[in-house]
Amino acid sequence: MLNKNNTGLVVVDIQGKLAQIVANSDAFLSNCAKLVEGAQALGLPIVWLEQNPDKLGRTSEQIASQLTAFKPITKFTFNGCEELRFIKEIEDSERTSWLICGIEAHICVYQTAMGLKALDYDIHLVSDCVSSREDANKQLAMNKLSAAGVEITGLEMCLYELVKDCRAPAFKHILNLIK
Repeated sequence: MLNKNNTGLVVVDIQGKLAQIVANSDAFLSNCAKLVEGAQALGLPIVWLEQNPDKLGRTSEQIASQLTAFKPITKFTFNGCEELRFIKEIEDSERTSWLICGIEAHICVYQTAMGLKALDYDIHLVSDCVSSREDANKQLAMNKLSAAGVEITGLEMCLYELVKDCRAPAFKHILNLIK
């Protein structure tokens, strides 16, 4: 089970035109915004990646506007774990479990999740907060990640798992996000 004291969130490459053309982009962006807001309400550290932003564009405003307390980490490799600043932020957080959201599920999300898994982190792919241009590629990524031991979760499931108790200070905030 997820625990807010040892869990963080990785936001992968929700950028530019690509964020608008992935499958179910409106629902995907809305869910990612809710996940980021929920993570902040729960006090989770957030590590934010951007793939070659000069070419692909910056993070979608809907997401970036919620991440003003954080700085994006620019990367050029598909696996975020090959970027030293990313690994340093992951290690400095002292978190052992990571939720992952972003695009594209079968490329950067997949490779970053596998990279973190190889470093012995407990990885949870938030299924309704990842997308690809083709739904089949998202399904392929989820199947391969699941077979590799990555946990598959959903937006509601992970937030309620993290909040744990309806008396928790963040509960009403989470409840309002999900409504």
